[in-house]
Amino acid sequence: MELDLELKVKIMVVDDEVDLEPLVRQTFRRQIRSGDYDFVFAHNGLDALAKLIEYPDIGVILSDINMPEMDGLTLLSKLKELKNPSLKTVVVSAYGDMENIRTAMNRGAFDFLTKPINFEDLEITINKTLEEIRVQRKAVLEHDQLISIQRDLNVAREIQKGILPQTFPPFPDRKEFDIFASMVAAKEVGGDFYDFFMIDNDRIGIVIGDVSGKGIPAAIFMAVSRTLIRATGIKGMPPGECLSYVNNLLCNESVSCMFVTVFYAIMNIRTGELEYANAGHNPPYILNNNGQFRAVESLGDIILGVYEGIEFKTSSTTLKPQEGILLYTDGVTEAFNTKGEEYSDDRLRNLLSTFENYAAEQVIKAVVDDVSLFAHLAPQSDDITLLFMKYLG
Repeated sequence: MELDLELKVKIMVVDDEVDLEPLVRQTFRRQIRSGDYDFVFAHNGLDALAKLIEYPDIGVILSDINMPEMDGLTLLSKLKELKNPSLKTVVVSAYGDMENIRTAMNRGAFDFLTKPINFEDLEITINKTLEEIRVQRKAVLEHDQLISIQRDLNVAREIQKGILPQTFPPFPDRKEFDIFASMVAAKEVGGDFYDFFMIDNDRIGIVIGDVSGKGIPAAIFMAVSRTLIRATGIKGMPPGECLSYVNNLLCNESVSCMFVTVFYAIMNIRTGELEYANAGHNPPYILNNNGQFRAVESLGDIILGVYEGIEFKTSSTTLKPQEGILLYTDGVTEAFNTKGEEYSDDRLRNLLSTFENYAAEQVIKAVVDDVSLFAHLAPQSDDITLLFMKYLG
């Protein structure tokens, strides 16, 4: 939407001299014919206030100071009460009346002219005042647009939060596993996502993803990716087949060269067997209760949404009772502090080695808190997303 800065602004001349109106109209007849100037005339302050109600598009007021019924200084005080920054008043008074002119300026007048009026100077002053109003209106319109955008972003953030599971524990009747997840967006909306869903009574699907880019485009692509993976994964096909199918769909719909990294796994909650596929995502870690961990083997497959027809591999591992799998995005390891230092994989691994008998929520909160402690006052540069599922056996 373009800013409408060419709204017509009326100029009101407030003066009790009856000969002034025909003189002004004659002097500026060319500008009036072309539509550059549109004059309204009032004979005193009270008349001027009535005209403001009649003509709400008045933007410039040329007002004499000495008038009957309500003088220019009183009019200025009344105009100030309107609190309209786009309404500009230029006062006109005798050359020697500097005390009143100073009072007028202190009461909010934008400029002043002295009598006898030099009409060339008046034209310059009118044009300068009109330009100031245009600048003021542009600032107001841009501010309103920013407020509207921020309101839309806030709504989008709430929608995105509603897309991701937020209720924990999500399956309170299931005692075979403990699961918790968190996403801290770098902006109002983010490109990261996580999800989990029961495929059948014995299997649960877990997924984490990181869309390229930031902001609204990434958030839209994130919603599409998450929906496609859930809708496909819930059918129960192996993770590699699921990602191959979703990849082809994303390639057909992808715009602006966007892509997404994804780790998707299915765990058998009776046996602890974990089938997984990795589309260019950070390899997760499997943790036990004694501070020991191992990385899940990377399969070397590429990201989703770029090359159609890719076959993604499915591999498997087995979690022992009390072991858990930690999924995370690179917003964790690539967080920066005020010195420009990176949080790094090494710091994450050092932290994991301190975990003993941690519940799922404790693991996530410990990582988030440590990243926050490390970054300190540095602005968050990327979404920070984690999911931990512990197999209880």
